[in-house]
Amino acid sequence: MSANSLPEGAAVWHSLEVDKALDLLDSNADSGLTPQEIQQRLQKYGPNELEETAGRSTWEILLDQFKNIMLLMLIGVALISGLIDLWSWRTGTLKSGEVPFKDTIAILAIVILNGILGYVQESRAEKALAALKKMTSPLVRVIRDTKLVEIAAKELVPGDVMLLEAGMQIAADGRLIEQSNLQVRESALTGEAEAVNKQASLKLPEETSLGDRLNVVFQGTEVVQGRGKVLVTNTGMTTELGKIAAMLQAVESEPTPLQQRMTQLGNVLVTGSLILVAIVVIGGVIKDGGFKNIQELLEVSLSMAVAVVPEGLPAVITVTLALGTQRMVRQNALIRKLPAVETLGSVTTICSDKTGTLTQNKMVVQSVSTNNKTFRVFGEGYAPTGDFQLDSQKISLEEAPEISALSVACAVCNDSVLQKEQGEWAILGDPTEGALLTLAGKAGIEKDQWNSKLPRVAEFPFSSERKRMSVITQVEGVATGEASSRGIDPAIAGFLQSEPYLMFTKGSPELTLARSTQIHLGNYTGPLTEAQRQQILAENDKMASKGLRVLGFAYKPLMEIPPSGSDETSEQDLVWLGLVGMLDAPRPEVRASVKECRDAGIRPIMITGDHQLTARAIATDLGIAQEGDRLLTGQELQRMTDQELEQNVDLVSIYARVSPEHKLRIVQALQRRGRFVAMTGDGVNDAPALKQADIGIAMGITGTDVSKEASDMVLLDDNFATIVTATKEGRVVYTNIRRFIKYILGSNIGEVLTIAAAPLIGLGGVPLTPLQILWMNLVTDGLPALALAVEPPEPDVMQRPPFSPRESIFARGLGSYMIRIGIIFAIITITLMWWAFKHSNAVYDDEFSKERWKTMVFTTLCIAQMGHAIAIRSNNRLTIEMNPFSNIFVLAAVVVTTILQLMLVYVEPLRNFFGTHKLTLEELAICIGFSALMFVWIELEKIFLRIMGKRAV
Repeated sequence: MSANSLPEGAAVWHSLEVDKALDLLDSNADSGLTPQEIQQRLQKYGPNELEETAGRSTWEILLDQFKNIMLLMLIGVALISGLIDLWSWRTGTLKSGEVPFKDTIAILAIVILNGILGYVQESRAEKALAALKKMTSPLVRVIRDTKLVEIAAKELVPGDVMLLEAGMQIAADGRLIEQSNLQVRESALTGEAEAVNKQASLKLPEETSLGDRLNVVFQGTEVVQGRGKVLVTNTGMTTELGKIAAMLQAVESEPTPLQQRMTQLGNVLVTGSLILVAIVVIGGVIKDGGFKNIQELLEVSLSMAVAVVPEGLPAVITVTLALGTQRMVRQNALIRKLPAVETLGSVTTICSDKTGTLTQNKMVVQSVSTNNKTFRVFGEGYAPTGDFQLDSQKISLEEAPEISALSVACAVCNDSVLQKEQGEWAILGDPTEGALLTLAGKAGIEKDQWNSKLPRVAEFPFSSERKRMSVITQVEGVATGEASSRGIDPAIAGFLQSEPYLMFTKGSPELTLARSTQIHLGNYTGPLTEAQRQQILAENDKMASKGLRVLGFAYKPLMEIPPSGSDETSEQDLVWLGLVGMLDAPRPEVRASVKECRDAGIRPIMITGDHQLTARAIATDLGIAQEGDRLLTGQELQRMTDQELEQNVDLVSIYARVSPEHKLRIVQALQRRGRFVAMTGDGVNDAPALKQADIGIAMGITGTDVSKEASDMVLLDDNFATIVTATKEGRVVYTNIRRFIKYILGSNIGEVLTIAAAPLIGLGGVPLTPLQILWMNLVTDGLPALALAVEPPEPDVMQRPPFSPRESIFARGLGSYMIRIGIIFAIITITLMWWAFKHSNAVYDDEFSKERWKTMVFTTLCIAQMGHAIAIRSNNRLTIEMNPFSNIFVLAAVVVTTILQLMLVYVEPLRNFFGTHKLTLEELAICIGFSALMFVWIELEKIFLRIMGKRAV
């Protein structure tokens, strides 16, 4: 068969017999491929590598920053200002002492600074694909042309026969040909923590989910134990890992709500500014009857354009978000992408993985069934302390000796170690066996002590075919000749008569029970009746229906050590001990966090690769879902169209047995329904959905590098409760951003109207130069705005639904506030400007001093903003009702900014550079008096709204 006639990867390999798979790929399990076949297939399929599509280059990212409409307008202003200065310089009409091009240089400096700030935020390269590539093995052992050879993984082709052994990272997807006790850890790909026991002989249905395909292996997963021979079926981008890489690269980053709102803000401000400029220029030309004062009109227009752009806003937002990230890190949430801080506040849906996020990632025994009694077990994590309850009543171990007997089996038939590290109990070994050691500890059975009482002398190890393990121990009291039962611990006194050995067996409840003929009844044994057998099976089903992982335990007294390999005959006629049901227990703090989510209008959803019964049990326990709520499995989801999924996505809170593409489809369906989605994940399989989600949240402890690189935020403690805390911080940040936007833009509108009014009311000249406007926008607006960014949260921040992520920046009264305050600003300042102009012309004779009115306008606008900053701290409470030291930064910013403003008026070098005049104390007092009117107006507004029974937003 030629390479051209080979299947194109559409074959469902897990549904094929081994021989059929070998025939399809024209390969041989013993001899592999010939050199000629390898060369043909390498040409057809290409190297076994993940391909990367080209992204934006560094220069493209940098140039994109200067496509912002506000920066483009500032660039235009800088160029026109430079041309006017050049004309004045050439014609000799520059004013005495005036520095040419200073406005142009200052404006371009601001443009460049804002561009750099934007570039720094966006330039973090996506490294998710690079992290994926690290998961591929560099070398692999294969059979080629009947010889065993070691080759580079990228040289693998479909049809190769690959050999696996413990510790290897699997280099391609493949169908198992044969295996011996092969266990593969697939958690990075499927999300399931436990290693999977592989079986080559199986033939599975086509719709079998990824986590249940026991006869195939996947690239990027790890062999835990055993060995295997694999027929390579998929390489490169056709592997499951390659599909994830393709999905990652197909996901396009959408602008965050804040970025969308800033774009909208820029469009509105620039459009409004250009309309005002047109009105002023046309009005001036009509008023003058020609273009004789066109230079003056252009200078007015330039000043208006600079005034309308909040040059300090990008820097203030960046610093605010950075401060938010620092607060979040202290709460164990690491923000990787700065805009994500504010975006968190808009989240309406949190899609969470189960293992380790909603749960402790620690198996904990919940229930024990012995001698027709079912006991509930209480305790936290791996700590060997807790209680046993029967019918909701606490019982002592003396009342239930069968618990001690079962606990001995849990401790002795166990290869793990329970130890205390830095004050925390931890497991060295398998988590399931760790849960059994914890159970034994709660019953007062310590493994170390029982290892000396019952030293292990032989064992029948666990295998996926037998689904059980047995250990043979020597009974010390009997072995040393102490015939009296006094030499044997009371916990096992009823186990034996004079036998020197005990065999303990654990494993599948059904299979272990089938090999049992007797039952342990406290201190003695009796025959296992059919009725008891059915009752045990019913209890096993009941535990399993609650999502518990159930193990069965039995023992058998022996006169001699059974020979190796005799497990089939030795593991017969067992004495049944009981059932143990365990669960990866929910984190205790998550229930409260789920409730807080619901109170805040946020819907939690569980999406897991785990079994549906386990998923339902955890989700119901935590309050994510109610009894009887609908659950969707990966198989059901696979059969749904995108439209059907979109119709059902608001009705389902639990998804189980899902694969990578399912997670991505769920997120996309929620987004099409208008939901704003946060998605948590730790595995490679989660990376596409993390990137697609509005907020991708990776796990810091258990997360793979791939998931972290695809995420916006990393949970340092892998805890769902941390997401809720971070969401609260996001809401606080957005509230504060709205607060300082109101503050900054209210004054900007006042500046624009004041500048526009000057020529229209016949004052002549521009009241504010571009440099002075930049000073106001960067310093007198910027410093108090930064202080407002750290206002503490309001008490009800998590008691309301999230604001729509698609709401306008001007929504909920912000736009009307800005216009209203801007007009009041303008009325106050224009009134002052009219008086100051008359005053300067009446008092002073020289032309230079007559310009003093402009400094009074400049000073009034700046100091009025200080009153605005103090008043705007609260929308509803009067300033005298607030603790002035609850945000000490606002007071500090007001004092520092006022001092700096006075330095521009009274320090000569600064006065010369900024083109201001030295004011008399009387003139300064008048400026301060007019400025105070701004503060008084805002406080009166609050009183008016309070009287009217309205609440400002």
